[in-house]
Parts: sequence; C-alpha cells; structure tokens
Amino acid sequence: MLAAFGRTVYVRRLAIIAVWVVVALAGAALGGSVYDRTQTIDTLPAGAPATIAQERLDTLSPEGERLVAVISGREVDATDLVGSVTRIAFEIRAIPGVAEVQDSYTTGFREISKDGRSSLITVELKPDLSDEEALRVADRVSEALHRIDAPEILIGGELLAEREFGDQAVRDAAIGESVALVCVGLLLIVALGGLVAGLLPLAAALGAVTATLLALTGLTSFLPVSDYTVNVVTLLGIGLAVDYGLLMIARFREERAADPRAPLAELMSRTVATAGRAVLVSGSAVTAALVGLFAFGDPLLSAMAMGGALVVALTTATGLTLVPALIAVAHRRIPASRKSRGPGVLSRLAAFAQRRPGPVALAATVGLLVLSGPLFFVEFANSDVRSLPDSSKARQAYEAVQDGFDDPPKQPLTLIIEADPAVVKELLTTVKTLPESSDMFERSDLPPGVSVVDVTPIGSADGPAAQALVARLRALDAPATVLVAGPAAELVDAKRSVAGRVPLALTIIVLATGALLFALTRSVVVPVKALVLNMLTLAATMGVLVAVFQWGWGAGLLGFEPWGALDLTTPLLLFVFAFGLSMDYEVFLLARIKEEWDRRTGSGRAANDRAVLAGITATGPVVTTAALAIGVVFLGFVLGGLVAVKEIGVGMAVAVLLDVTVVRGLLLPATMSLLGRWNWWRPAVAAPAPVSRVPVG
Repeated sequence: MLAAFGRTVYVRRLAIIAVWVVVALAGAALGGSVYDRTQTIDTLPAGAPATIAQERLDTLSPEGERLVAVISGREVDATDLVGSVTRIAFEIRAIPGVAEVQDSYTTGFREISKDGRSSLITVELKPDLSDEEALRVADRVSEALHRIDAPEILIGGELLAEREFGDQAVRDAAIGESVALVCVGLLLIVALGGLVAGLLPLAAALGAVTATLLALTGLTSFLPVSDYTVNVVTLLGIGLAVDYGLLMIARFREERAADPRAPLAELMSRTVATAGRAVLVSGSAVTAALVGLFAFGDPLLSAMAMGGALVVALTTATGLTLVPALIAVAHRRIPASRKSRGPGVLSRLAAFAQRRPGPVALAATVGLLVLSGPLFFVEFANSDVRSLPDSSKARQAYEAVQDGFDDPPKQPLTLIIEADPAVVKELLTTVKTLPESSDMFERSDLPPGVSVVDVTPIGSADGPAAQALVARLRALDAPATVLVAGPAAELVDAKRSVAGRVPLALTIIVLATGALLFALTRSVVVPVKALVLNMLTLAATMGVLVAVFQWGWGAGLLGFEPWGALDLTTPLLLFVFAFGLSMDYEVFLLARIKEEWDRRTGSGRAANDRAVLAGITATGPVVTTAALAIGVVFLGFVLGGLVAVKEIGVGMAVAVLLDVTVVRGLLLPATMSLLGRWNWWRPAVAAPAPVSRVPVG
C-alpha cells in the first residue's frame, strides 16, 4: 500500500508541494493570532475538592485580584514620602474597579520592612471584573503607584504574574524557534552535504508547525488553548519533522545508490514503502503517548495533548507527502552519501556491546539506575512567581516582600464550614492547636450557618507544612461539611489526581505502543524490551532533573535559581516527549533490523547479531544526526526565562543523549545479543486441522 502511495506522491509532487505552500502561508499569516487568543487554564480537573471549595467560597465571600506594591529606598516616615503615598492612595481608591486600598499611612494596615526603608501597599480589585477588565484596572493602578515619590517601586501579585508567564512563554517560544531553526539548519546542511538537502527537513518542519498554529487558531473559538500549548507545538513539530525528513532522505540516497538505473518513480516507491512505514509507526506511537495525557483529566495537560497530537499528525503527514515530493523535485541536488572512513559511532558502540553483552548490559543498567537515584528525593509543586526570570517585576516584588518583612502577606488556606456556631467554635479550637497552623482569621458578613475562616500555615503557602495542614483539616472529626480552599489544597489535589490516573495513562501508552511495535516486528519480546529500556531512560532523566532544578547543581550555568521543587507537569510532559521520541529512534532502528533479520541466512545467535549490527550500521548515522538536531532544538528552549520550560528543554536534551548513546548504542545491541533468536519469539498460531475427505457412494 505504501509503495503505491509513494508512486502517487511522485506523480502528484507539484500539487502536493503547492498545497503545503498554501497551508504554510495561511498558517504564517493567520496562525500567529493564536498568541492573542491563548488563555490561562486551570490545572485541576472539574470536581476536585479544592475546586469545589473555591467555587463555594466565590459564592459566599468573593474576593478580587490583589496587587502588592513595595515602596522602598527611603525612610518610611519621611514627610514627603508620607504625603506622596497618601495622595496616590486616595487617587487609586477613585479608580473604577478598585475595591480596597491598604497602606501604612491612611489605614490601620502597617507593614514596614525590617530595615525601616520599605512599606507595602495592597490593592484589591472588585471580584466581578473579567480577566481583561482586571488587567486594565491593574495597569491604571500600576501607573498611579509609579507616581509615588520613591527611588524604587515594585508591583506584583498573581494577576500580573500570570500575564508575565504568558508573555514570557511567547518570548521563550520565539527565542527557541529562532535558535533551533538556525542551528539545526546549519547542522543539517553539513550532515547531508548540501544546502538544498539540508533545508528539506526544515521545510517540512515549517509546514507542520504553521499548519498546526492555523488549526489551533481555529480551535480557540471552541476550546481553550494554553500559552504552553504553543511551546509544545514548536518543540515537537521541529524535532519530529527533522527526524522524519532525515530518515526519508537517507533511505532515498540508499535506494538510489543500490540501483542507479531505476526510474525515479520506483525509487520513491521503495523509499516510502520502507522509511514511510517507520514514519507512520513512529507518528502513531508518539500520538498514542500524547493521548495518554488526556487520561489525567487535567485541563492544562489536555490542552497540551491536543496541540501535540495535532502537530504529530501533521508532521507525519508532511513526512509521508511533502518530504517525498520535495525529494522527487530536488533529487539532483541531493548528493550521495559520503563514504565513511569507518563505522559510525552507534555501530562502534553496538559492536563493542555485542562482544561483551553481559558486562555491558549490567554496567549500562547500573549507570542509569544510579542517575535515577535523586528521584527518590523529588518534590513536586505548581510553578509560581519564583519560576519567572530574575528580570520579572512580579518576581522581584514577591522576593522583596518575602525577604524584607518579618510577617509578609501570605495566601492562606480557607475553611468553609456549614454548621451551628457551637460546632464551628469547637472545630476552630482544634484548628488552633494544629502544629502547622500559625494564625487564623474568621470572616464576617456571611449567611447564617456558614463560617469562612482563613488559616495561615507555617512556611510557604503550598510547602510541605501547608500540605500537611490540608490533610489535617480534611481529616477533622466534624459533624458538618468542611471544605478547604487555597494553593496547598490545589497542589494536594493535583498530586492525588495525577497519582490516581498514572496507571490508566501508562496502560494506554504501553498497550498502544506495544501493539505498534508488534505490528512492526512481529515479536512479543522486542516491544516489551523497548518499553523497559524507555522507562530506564526516563527514570535516569528525571533523576538528573532533580539534581539540577531541585538541588541547583549547575543552576548558575543554566541561568536560573532553584526553588526547591520541580513543576508538577514536568514528569508528565517529559514522559510523553521522551517516550515518544525514544520510540522514534527505536522504530527507526528496529524497522531496519527487522529487514535484515527477514533476509537472514540462518536462525541462530550469529544471524541475530549480524542483523542487529547491520541494522544499526545502516540507520545509526540517521539516528545520530537526528539526535544532535533534536538536542539542539530542545537546548534552544533552555535560553528562555521560564524555569518550567528550561526543565523540559534540559530534560529532553538529557533524555536524547542517554537514549542514543547508552540505550540505543549499548543496551539495545547487548540485550538483543543476549536474547539471540528469542528476540523474535511470538506465540505460535495453531494451523487449521486438515479436513478429511470421505468418498460418497
């Protein structure tokens, strides 16, 4: 079927290229507007206890967004500073949309820094404002605050931090794309030996990414799209398109070299029939991994999965249509493969592993397990203002408040208790004695039978003590409904939701990719082994991330400050990206190894080793070049400012490095050598019983 499809692509090559050019131009012209339509998406699934509590709280005692300003650089009691703050505070109160202003001079609110040279102003906006209205009011408030006569004015708050997150995500994507495209372009031109050949995979990448942005722009009318979805699209689109383009070009050059007199239509047919099958299986495997994200029920992850699935489908389409069409048009500009002076890196590693399969497999496995050791000490949290770059005003304001004041404002946990006053009083007496609770404030002006109490935890708003406090509050022996809202409650629910859905997501991913690998290899052992090797790669990668981003090893080199945890979405996204791309290389190698095994002259261990080494020798250069290219793609995102994006960039670069060297270069050939012909075992299918023919008459 794919052979016939390859001939069709050759015949319709100009029409296919024209269609993709139109799609790319439309995507470039219209797809960019997706950045203006992105939304902040909740990280909790509907029905989570913290979500229910927050919805109830918004009904009973709604609160608007808060801005916090740090006025510093002068003695707080300087006469002209007092007069300036007082005047601006009254101006801000008159701004439509402002609910309340607290400062150290016109209200009973008195927040002075430890050094006596900074004070706080807190501005609460009205709760009925939409996000856009709240931002417009916040900008007017910020403009007024900056007119205070003080050397330094820092303004922060969750609303402004969220906007900075979105803006920084777009900048990171732009920087990552630019660096990745330039560096990958140069790498491909050198690796493929020509300008045209090197630019073909990038043309496919641009086609896939622009088409996906166009599709996402249309989807924003029906579904929410996150800023981070755009990052997912660029990362996966460029990386996979380069992989598929390299594989197609390498196979075409091989077919052309093997049969120089064959018609071009026949060469394209053979190329698509072989390399196209690997592209199709690989794209299906990555899509299956992305579908696993939907199992978590997390709106943010679902949005990322949606964008990722779109780009994988379109990248697979470019790999099967646009790349072969471009090869057919530009085949004379694609130079023959350079004659190597010796075996490539992967083939050398594979030959070494086959000579000593037992020790190599043991050493590689132990090494990966050692790298995964820090994973036992991992801490997960939701990214907050601390993951913004140092230049962020919202982060600077947050750090100035936390470091400069003895009792900085802290977002509390909020209890909603629907019970008689006597029951509430008894419960609050118990809450006061909890070791993780440092303060408590009961709100007024509530309906009869309902109490809302703010409980301030010790430590950070969502730290270990705050999470323990959530557990204690929810476990109270109360004859009434007790709901808990707040950052720590949201984090606890997010962790519980992820942990509860991991088995389902793993089942989807493992079964789908296992079935695809079985269809490719007709073996039961090879898919199981591939899944185990991928898990080793992921565990080692996560261990490295804990050491770098949680413990801060090499933080100065990467340009960030550790905040003591990894973003909760990092392992999930990394699992999908790394699993999918590792499966990419696995498919490339196994498809060729299977070809060599099918044409074997024997069935013993020696024949198996020859097939493995021949397959790795033939496909190794493609995998090595693809790994270098995709490593550059992901390292381009390390240059961004968001720590969560850096985590994914570093994690993917580490995963690719480990996968291509340790796993594909050493563990794969070593384990296949140890297993021998058992690599290709599958359950025997009983032949139908012969039908006896009894003569009649």
